[in-house]
Amino acid sequence: MMATIRKEIPVPQPLTTFKAPPGTGFIEPSTFTLVCAESPALAVMTDLKQVTVATIGPDATLAQATQTMISRGVRLLLVVDRDENVLGLITSRDTLGEKPIKLIKAQGGKHSDLLVSDLMCPRDDIDLMSISDVLHATVGDIVATLKQLKRQHALVGERNPLTKQTRIRGIFSATQIGRQLGAAVQTFEVSTTFSEIEGLLAQDNN
Repeated sequence: MMATIRKEIPVPQPLTTFKAPPGTGFIEPSTFTLVCAESPALAVMTDLKQVTVATIGPDATLAQATQTMISRGVRLLLVVDRDENVLGLITSRDTLGEKPIKLIKAQGGKHSDLLVSDLMCPRDDIDLMSISDVLHATVGDIVATLKQLKRQHALVGERNPLTKQTRIRGIFSATQIGRQLGAAVQTFEVSTTFSEIEGLLAQDNN
């Protein structure tokens, strides 16, 4: 008879520990790595299959939209209805830039009265890149697209071949791309400075 070979099970051993030294910090989650212009576009895309998109309703105030962006660490929100159908999008430029000031000067009222629906980019005006094109694109191609659109963000659409329904698949952010490239990406001319916005606010209060 063959002798049964019994595998020795190692006895669990405690790991060596050490005291936390002065200046100990903590590592924050990172969703990106350094890239170059020739890197695949997917390396700089926020893939909504992996990251939950930040959303808000059209009846929310601009203050609520800004707070949602801050709490989620983003600068773009998809505006959705109760069935989560996309109605539009709103960015930090819409909530904090010159657009609210111009709207108040044109229509009257107070900043606190403005809603997301007043300043969002409606769905019909959203430009989408096809995921099939993005799969073969480079980071340089995405930067060129953002500059052509003169926007800080661009969305990627994916069409279900069975239902024919289009869904937002990903988001490109000039800010994130700049971090990954190690150089700022300027996609538009800044026509209104913060001092000019403050001036408009001061005039509104007179």
